[in-house]
Amino acid sequence: MQVQNIKRYGLILALAGLALSCKESPSEIIDSYIYIQKEGRADKEWQLVWQDNFEDSELDTSKWTRIPPNNADWGRHMSTDEKCYDIRDGKLYLKGINNTDTISDSRPFLTGGVYTKGKFAFQYGKIEIRAKLASAQGAWPAMWMLSEQKKYGNYPKNGEIDIMEHLNYDDIIYQTTHSHYTLELKEKNNPPHSGTASFDKEQFNTFGLEWYPDNLMFTLNGQETFNYPRIEGVHDSQWPYDQPFYILVDQQLGGSWVGKVNPDDLPVDMIVDFVKVYQ
Repeated sequence: MQVQNIKRYGLILALAGLALSCKESPSEIIDSYIYIQKEGRADKEWQLVWQDNFEDSELDTSKWTRIPPNNADWGRHMSTDEKCYDIRDGKLYLKGINNTDTISDSRPFLTGGVYTKGKFAFQYGKIEIRAKLASAQGAWPAMWMLSEQKKYGNYPKNGEIDIMEHLNYDDIIYQTTHSHYTLELKEKNNPPHSGTASFDKEQFNTFGLEWYPDNLMFTLNGQETFNYPRIEGVHDSQWPYDQPFYILVDQQLGGSWVGKVNPDDLPVDMIVDFVKVYQ
């Protein structure tokens, strides 16, 4: 009897594995890392295609790269310094700190951030990032997306999708789109390109986006908060969101929008629990 039960259990496992293997993939994968959602999936269930739960003791460099400093307003304090990063208890800590070694690096502040550029990008689908945001004067944590391939030229022609931005001690987040249409043609209200949502900053929250060929639906804890639709009869640059985008998650400091940094408020952390992408 015991042998029969073992055989029966093995058959069940084999059938389950066969069913999973036969499940149609939602993605066409290009160059081994760009996930293009297949057509005709509007009525299909979401399938998980990429994730990081930060369960290892070090950053998975097959998925992420530490963001180096750059001349953009958001990137002036970005650093690859180990002091700006930590992984423990299944969480990624991205830090904004006072720089204690201004001889090696003259910048007063250093910040940690990661992106998937050149390692993972996707076109259409759902992304969810669960994180807790700490507050400080000058803190500007962000979760956002930029184009992988520059289909339409240089920034801002390929667009930018800001899943979440938080300023200082605010009790709201900003969810925004930027493009040639909104920034250079100044078309910020046809349709509205930005929304806000209240949140409990003392808790972990899940910030998300559902990206369709004709709509960007922003979410907070699974609830719809803001929509940016593709519309007819306007300049073509209104919708550059028909190409693969990569993910950025960073604890920014300072800038023309957020204001000056108060060094007495530092260090400040963005604690990331997971990043998940579905198609």
